[in-house]
Amino acid sequence: MRLTTCYRCYSYSNTKFITELENNYIPHTSFQKTLLGFGSALVALVDPHRADMISCMGEVTGGQAIKYMRQKMLGTSEGAEILRDMPRINSTTVCFKTLSQMPQNSLGRVYANFMVENKITADSRLPVHFINDPEMAYVIQRYREVHDLVHATLFMKTNMLGEVTVKWVEGIQTKLPMCIGGGIWGAARLKTKHRQLYLKEYLPWAIKIGNEAKFMQGIYFEKRWDQDINDFHKEMNITKLREV
Repeated sequence: MRLTTCYRCYSYSNTKFITELENNYIPHTSFQKTLLGFGSALVALVDPHRADMISCMGEVTGGQAIKYMRQKMLGTSEGAEILRDMPRINSTTVCFKTLSQMPQNSLGRVYANFMVENKITADSRLPVHFINDPEMAYVIQRYREVHDLVHATLFMKTNMLGEVTVKWVEGIQTKLPMCIGGGIWGAARLKTKHRQLYLKEYLPWAIKIGNEAKFMQGIYFEKRWDQDINDFHKEMNITKLREV
């Protein structure tokens, strides 16, 4: 397919990201890292809305998974290009006004509509604090910034049922302990009606997508804004959930 560039400035530049990483990095010892892992996991379990604790847990417990994600990205030309360019997804780099005026069934319009309908801003993702390797730090930053795109392209709402479903897809694909834990503990919080739907429809579908779809962290979404969402699903081997 033809990749296009109907967005503002998708390449954030390696130098700028590295400078940002240096400014945000918090030095820590191995012991402190262990405490951060246990502490952030406990707080996130009690209050799943604590994005700061969830982000911290992802960084300090996800070392091996982040290396795995990097290798998966390097395994395709598109993923390798992302690591080379280090593009960012926020209101400075992506023109949401342009996306909102694209054809209704385009990936860009689906994403823009999702953000408006759910009152989400692309600037809400926290910077990396506990990883000092630039490429590894970028991988987890990229994961955070495409999370809403995963939601949007899978047609998953931002309620607990949708979040748990997306966490399973991400957990299977990325191996991040944070995602796997979120899928397990989030499911325990589901109400009876949603729990039945989850077990019957959503969980089997999430497992299927997680195992069969292309690696979503290696998709250069910014170069696919004008792609028809149905063509995107077909290319990425994503089947729609029957309930959607």
